[in-house]
Amino acid sequence: MPVIEAAGLYKIFGRHPERGVQALEQGATSADLRRDGLTPAVIDASFEVEAGEIFVVMGLSGSGKSTLIRMVNGLWETTAGTVKIGGQVISEMSGEKLRQVRRERVSMVFQHFALLPHRTVGENAAYGLAVQGVNTSDRRDQADKALEMVGLKGWGASMPGELSGGMQQRVGLARALASGTDVMLMDEAFSALDPLIRREMQDQLIDLQERLDKTILFITHDLNEAMRLGDRIAMMRDGRIEQIGNAEQILNDPASEYVAQFVQDVDRSRVLNARSVMQQPPAVLRPHDDPQTAVDLMQEHQVSSLIVLDDERFQGFVTEPDARAAREADRAELPLDRAETARVSANAPLNDLFAPAARQSVPLVVCAEEDRFLGLVSQSVLLGAVGSTPTRPDEAENERGAGDAAQESQRHQGTADEHMTAEATTGTR
Repeated sequence: MPVIEAAGLYKIFGRHPERGVQALEQGATSADLRRDGLTPAVIDASFEVEAGEIFVVMGLSGSGKSTLIRMVNGLWETTAGTVKIGGQVISEMSGEKLRQVRRERVSMVFQHFALLPHRTVGENAAYGLAVQGVNTSDRRDQADKALEMVGLKGWGASMPGELSGGMQQRVGLARALASGTDVMLMDEAFSALDPLIRREMQDQLIDLQERLDKTILFITHDLNEAMRLGDRIAMMRDGRIEQIGNAEQILNDPASEYVAQFVQDVDRSRVLNARSVMQQPPAVLRPHDDPQTAVDLMQEHQVSSLIVLDDERFQGFVTEPDARAAREADRAELPLDRAETARVSANAPLNDLFAPAARQSVPLVVCAEEDRFLGLVSQSVLLGAVGSTPTRPDEAENERGAGDAAQESQRHQGTADEHMTAEATTGTR
């Protein structure tokens, strides 16, 4: 079951907003509603957020993304549609039940820190626990651990005014972490920070997510931030969700002309990562294999090297020349190349892969912790991923049309050939 579910959400401001929903469902436009004194902020939005996922809602100012997150946490009632958290419908909850959900299941990180200036950093970090009724000693311990996780160990006794903007945002993040909720809602959380600090906060969020596996709904207007953080991204425009997909899908297969224009100038090398382009090898060798097996597999798959895995952990490469030499020398063991082969993490951006890829002839090895093998990134795949351009929807339609036309032409040609063959056969008879 998804942790967050939104189905057919509408939010329309003005008198009799339900009439606006009916009008939109019958084909009216947002402009039509505005002429009637209604303001559509979110229109028929549906999405699901899975456990442990960073789901990013991305859009420009006025696209409806902040309205959307306010409906998710129950700050604003929906005009139509439903929001569920953990299978429970938000709009059906009593006031007390909704407050309980906010205390125990959902925490919020705001754009402008929202710290209490008269309380210490530690007290701010522990505020959610105080609301939950946790005793002083336990909440102090949990707040200290959360502050340490965000790099603010030892700052608990300081006042918010003594901290930089980036540090204050870390306190807001620590407050959300200390609360122990499994869902975090982050509304433009890094937008007020300088670019360098913003990048550091993104790095920290990625690192924390790998360790804590929270379910995060993240709102941003920055496409690069969305692409960098999001497991999946919902692109919004004028209250509607234009497309939902991962960074690679949105870059390579935009669903609309708007999305295509939006992503056309994105630096792909900084957005796509090793996971998005890695490939599985055609075959692998095991430590007990012999040189003849290695040569046979390389010839069968027409490759010049193969990796060796032991219990799915990367051991090294065997190249075809080395395998042939070992076979001719009648050796039983594989000629494993134990030279330092570049290993990269799955989250490494492509921009960081060019230098190590240029220093070796074999592909880069994508590994998780303890050298657990995930995939390979060859130099040709790396260059192809950066050099490719997205297919615009109109181009895709033209390509499909051209393909259909070609198939139709071939069909007619085939029919003509059949008639000619039949005539020739009849004439011969």
